[in-house]
Amino acid sequence: MTSVLITSDSHGLTNELEKMTEKHAVDLYIHCGDSELDFDATELSPFYKVGGNCDFDSLYPEQEVLDLNGLRFFVTHGHLHQVKGSLTNLSYAAEEHDANVVCFGHTHIAGAEKIGDQLFINPGSIRMPRNRVEKTYAILNWEDTNEVQVDFYTLKNGKVDDMSFRTSL
Repeated sequence: MTSVLITSDSHGLTNELEKMTEKHAVDLYIHCGDSELDFDATELSPFYKVGGNCDFDSLYPEQEVLDLNGLRFFVTHGHLHQVKGSLTNLSYAAEEHDANVVCFGHTHIAGAEKIGDQLFINPGSIRMPRNRVEKTYAILNWEDTNEVQVDFYTLKNGKVDDMSFRTSL
């Protein structure tokens, strides 16, 4: 089984990032921006990372495109795609890279949904969540693309059962 941990909007937290990587041995770690840490910060070293509107280190890319076991990921923070209004601009940007998994943050609202052939994952925020009290991050698992599952976790209480999402890509 292939697993990817996705987090975002940690806004200066460091211990929590280290706890996540210690707790979960996955194939890939992704941070969708607003870490507010230097690009080369030790706590971020396991992560593929992008810059958000609160990241000022010029080393951060605006986006990343990653391939892993049959899935192509488009990773961005979301502020440059106006994700607080709709996912349309983000969808077009991901489509330009033939990505079928779109990871983003910015809204601090955790959720996963499939629109057309694209799976959108916003892990929420491990510092300042919105619309829910849980400070979340996400893990995407799959053996083949006929069945992928997104689960949301908190560092304190583990899996948030009512947020799991399963689909095919």
